[in-house]
Amino acid sequence: MWTGWWLWPLVAVCTADFFRDEAERIMRDSPVIDGHNDLPWQLLDMFNNRLQDERANLTTLAGTHTNIPKLRAGFVGGQFWSVYTPCDTQNKDAVRRTLEQMDVVHRMCRMYPETFLYVTSSAGIRQAFREGKVASLIGVEGGHSIDSSLGVLRALYQLGMRYLTLTHSCNTPWADNWLVDTGDSEPQSQGLSPFGQKQTDSLVMVNFYNNYISCTNKANLSQVADHLDHIKEVAGAGAVGFGGDFDGVPRVPEGLEDVSKYPDLIAELLRRNWTEAEVKGALADNLLRVFEAVEQASNLTQAPEEEPIPLDQLGGSCRTHYGYSSGASSLHRHWGLLLASLAPLVLCLSLL
Repeated sequence: MWTGWWLWPLVAVCTADFFRDEAERIMRDSPVIDGHNDLPWQLLDMFNNRLQDERANLTTLAGTHTNIPKLRAGFVGGQFWSVYTPCDTQNKDAVRRTLEQMDVVHRMCRMYPETFLYVTSSAGIRQAFREGKVASLIGVEGGHSIDSSLGVLRALYQLGMRYLTLTHSCNTPWADNWLVDTGDSEPQSQGLSPFGQKQTDSLVMVNFYNNYISCTNKANLSQVADHLDHIKEVAGAGAVGFGGDFDGVPRVPEGLEDVSKYPDLIAELLRRNWTEAEVKGALADNLLRVFEAVEQASNLTQAPEEEPIPLDQLGGSCRTHYGYSSGASSLHRHWGLLLASLAPLVLCLSLL
């Protein structure tokens, strides 16, 4: 009996290699679409958006979760680049800061055309897949970025925004943020105000931040897979997606240290008996299905909603009041159809 004990570690290693090889095989045909990466914020924070600074070269960029070699190693074929401005910009220069970060994404794609293909549609994502490039889309993180203006929302859509998260870590005049649930922020709208109510059939794009995954400073890849298992059990495999939040959080799970580690996560799902179809769904097919449904449902030929949010619901001492003297400050309609048709494809949610 003693002669065979050493075979078990060898079997375990070979099995691990099998699942990793299978993950790479699947991802060559169906690369991952990640719904949330804050590299644009790092480019602002580290280089003040000066992309021609030699230190900002995305081929050699150090100290971040994301660079071009890491994207290639992680089989990342689609990326929603997060356009993020902190909550302290609300009622100040949030719109300007949002536009500047959208500009960074556009310039980044033009500087590295061999790697990135800027797209705004599901067809564009599929084209990038065929060309072996990273389909690059824009998601705006935090409803404060539109300054409670449907005109700004429509303008950002025209500039390429394809999702808007309702809040970040601050209430807007039309939606409460997640800190209300923890007691760290006071409720204002009791969830969504009439201005904020809308319909959505989105995915759960799991965030990898340690504190969301384990409620502590430490987490690991297996715990992320636990979240994915739970979503699959509760909502079905078709509701699963990835919104890693790389370069947007200070701590990421052991085993998911950067974007190059996606194949390890897929290998873990295969090890847990996820089928190839379910894995492909989580990688890309689920998001493409929802994106295409949103595109079919959108009706940009309809007359735009014009009723503004009431003046007394807006904050900020620096705000001007042009137009409100006409008396157009009441709110009579639900605004969900516009928000659902224009902005959100995916709300990057974390499963707490």
